[in-house]
Amino acid sequence: MKPTPTFCKTDYQFLRELISKSKNSTNTKEANQLSQELDRAVISKESDLDNSVIRINSLVTIEDVKANKQMKIQIVLPSSADVKQSKISILAPLSVAIIGFKENDEVDWEMPAGIKTLKIVAVDNSAVHHS
Repeated sequence: MKPTPTFCKTDYQFLRELISKSKNSTNTKEANQLSQELDRAVISKESDLDNSVIRINSLVTIEDVKANKQMKIQIVLPSSADVKQSKISILAPLSVAIIGFKENDEVDWEMPAGIKTLKIVAVDNSAVHHS
């Protein structure tokens, strides 16, 4: 059973807008998945949001449980995505798999080759702009 994602209201509304804009783009599948995550998410006030919850601009350390490999990424808006700098678009499958979850959660990431289990090792929200 997957943990339930949590979003603050600002991110939630922003992502809903992003999804409606990307309906005809190449990210339709991801947009739909993100939409499903938002449908079952808990919406929290900005001030009540747990600081270890992954959100837009979070720096995240994740571990591929089977391969025992860790990687560090930052979840960013599609316009700021830069794979070389490990900045991953919020509409990328990896971001969709982990956004809204928090430290120590384990989530399944569906890949063409099968399902990967990812453990969220650390979340750093110092780069998040608190509105």
